[in-house]
Formats: sequence, C-alpha cells, structure tokens
Amino acid sequence: MSIKFGLIGGGVMGEALLSRLIVRGIYQPSEVIVSEPQPARQNFIQQQYDVAVTTDNILVFTRAKEVVFLAVKPQVFSAIAQELADVITAEDAPLIISILAGVPLSQLEAAFVQFPVIRAMPNTPATVGAGITAICLGAYTNSKHYQIAQQVFSAVGEVVEVPETLMDAVTGLSGSGPAYVALMIEALADGGVAAGLPRTIANQLALHTVLGTAKLLQETKIHPAELKDRVTSPGGTTIAGIAQLEKAAFRSALIEAVKSATQRSQELGK
Repeated sequence: MSIKFGLIGGGVMGEALLSRLIVRGIYQPSEVIVSEPQPARQNFIQQQYDVAVTTDNILVFTRAKEVVFLAVKPQVFSAIAQELADVITAEDAPLIISILAGVPLSQLEAAFVQFPVIRAMPNTPATVGAGITAICLGAYTNSKHYQIAQQVFSAVGEVVEVPETLMDAVTGLSGSGPAYVALMIEALADGGVAAGLPRTIANQLALHTVLGTAKLLQETKIHPAELKDRVTSPGGTTIAGIAQLEKAAFRSALIEAVKSATQRSQELGK
C-alpha cells in the first residue's frame, strides 16, 4: 500500500491528529510515515500506531503522496524548509498543511514554491478530539485540497475557514482561549471553596457547569444572552452574581484578553 500521509514532528499535537486519523480509519497505519528526531518518541509512535517512523524529513516528503503535515516548532521551520528545498517538484507535490504558529502563507509558499499549502491553527482540545481548527488556503490549493484538510481536521473537532488576515484573531480567541476557560474554571472552584464547598466537589461542579453549558448552547443553538436571561429570575441568586461580574468588568476583561493575545500574535508574526 502506498504512503499517503506524512507527519513531520511527532509531538503532542502531531500525535493527537495521527491517533484520531487512524482510529477513524481516514488513513491506515500502512499509509502513514512519521519523522521524529527523538528516539524515545520514535519507539513510542511506532509501537503505539504501527506506522513507519524515520528521522529523515526528506523521506517523508518523497514518500507521502497526499499530505505532508508540518507539526514542528516554528523556530526550526527555516532549517527544515532548507533541507527540503528542491527535493521534489511542484508537479508531484503533496498538499502541505502547516500548524506552525506565526508562520504565514507567504513564508510557507516561499519555501515550497508552487506547492499547494494550507495554514491551520488548531487548539489544545484537539488532543481529545474536541478542538476547533481555523484553516486558510494558499494560492495553489483547489477543492480537493480543501476537502483533504477538512477531513484531516474534522478528526480532531470542528473546522472553520478564514482569510489569513484573521489568523491572529483566531490565535487570540480559540488558540489562547482554552487558558482563559481553564482560569475561569479554577476561579469558579475557588469561589465554591470560599463559599464552604470541599475542593474536590467544587472542582467537579465548576468543570461540569462549564462543560454542560457549552454543550447546552451547542445543541439548542440559543444565544448565550438568552440562556443567561432564562437562568436569571427577578431578585434571585444568579442576577446577584452577574451584578458582581459586571462590577468587576468580567466581560470587558475577556474582550481585552482576546485583543491583547491577537496583538501579541501579530508582533510574533513579524
């Protein structure tokens, strides 16, 4: 069976994607090759997923016929791009999908001249199949490449397409957002402890309140403001709590967090 999917970088996000693609039968283990420099990770990936493993990035590039997925640190991108330059021509080029933060399409397309390239920004919940990935398409992509990217990232959650100008905003919202939500869950649990709950119960209540609310909003498709209105009865406990959140500029703090993270992403991209 020919190799269809090549993965350069067997770290957390690369492995998360690989595991879901194999579990869902999108690629068979015999159709996958992974390049990973660390011997311990190599052995783990080879034993866990029964895929071909190498230290040779060029081998991944020359063997993978459909997709080469770049999941390395942005700092090593230029070294890898240099190594791969002139290895194969654009005629038989696989689709390049990059999840390298801050590396724009212009840089990717300068490294892989006339290759179909897609830039993507997944977030950490992708590691448990509950992520959301924003993708933007390069100049040489077509509908088939778009379908491949959709299929690959659907394995780890939802997919949205955005113009590249909005990638920094995606980073500020969904890329950095899991940290904001984690902070909120921690604070809710601390509030529960302050109100007298045991820590383990407070943690459980906080986590499932956030999880359940997100699921409720997703399944009912109602606006968050409508759900808030349904929960707040006149003179009740919830409106008392909301009044305190408004006093502390809770919503404004989240808006400013997204804006600040977006701005930092723009700075790092330069």
